[in-house]
Amino acid sequence: MKYIGAHVSAAGGVDNAPINAYQIGATAFALFTKNQRQWHAKPLETAVIDSFKKRCERYRFTSKQILPHDSYLINLGSPDSEQLAKSRTAFLDEMQRCEQLGLTLLNFHPGSHLQKISVDECLSRISESINITLDKTKDVVAVIENTAGQGSNLGYKFEHLAQIIDKVEDKSRVGVCIDTCHAFAAGYDLRSEKACKETFDEFEKIVGFKYLRGMHLNDAKSELASHVDRHDSLGKGTIGEIAFKFIMQDSRIDEIPLILETINPDIWAQEIAWLKEQENR
Repeated sequence: MKYIGAHVSAAGGVDNAPINAYQIGATAFALFTKNQRQWHAKPLETAVIDSFKKRCERYRFTSKQILPHDSYLINLGSPDSEQLAKSRTAFLDEMQRCEQLGLTLLNFHPGSHLQKISVDECLSRISESINITLDKTKDVVAVIENTAGQGSNLGYKFEHLAQIIDKVEDKSRVGVCIDTCHAFAAGYDLRSEKACKETFDEFEKIVGFKYLRGMHLNDAKSELASHVDRHDSLGKGTIGEIAFKFIMQDSRIDEIPLILETINPDIWAQEIAWLKEQENR
């Protein structure tokens, strides 16, 4: 069983997200629990939390079908001690918001070394940041998203993900989200069935499907190994349709949220319907 949806708007309150997901025929969704471009946000109100939970129940979204995303400002591997502390505080707040909403996953970009510390040191800081946060929370899994490798962003190699996981103390509360556009831009080919098999076999060997807790399904405007993160609509970009058919028919990718972040929300319902058709072929 595949859970398919999109990163929907939570404008007007997080409790609007389940409605927005239901209206496009989704069986999964992603959301920001606060403004993703601000460090601070007012606490979630009890009435909004209750409304969110009731609407999730009404539209049959369980916590394993929902993949919230943290703020883009957070850098858990920052070389700057002040920014690192600020990021860790913000990440803890994001985790606690998930706890309040009854959510069990939190997707995040791992971090950047900003050319000031080594790759290994940055990856260790990310692991340490996760450990600190997991110690202060319960139930929520820290889901590391692979990146395209723009600038000094880490997480574009499967080895980076494995190295972070290796130093996380509670392995039951760490996972991975693979973004297809990011993987392709990082150099993992997905344009043919053979390429998909090789890429996912490599993922299994280096990270392991047991850690796969979600995916972002995006075509790419950028070229293979360009390290440029530019999403496109499914089948319209440089990846093409084959990868998404492969994913929908791969049983190793069952029971996790598959989230569209494609560029045209007006056709999300059509893209979700098309993905569902591929699953049943």
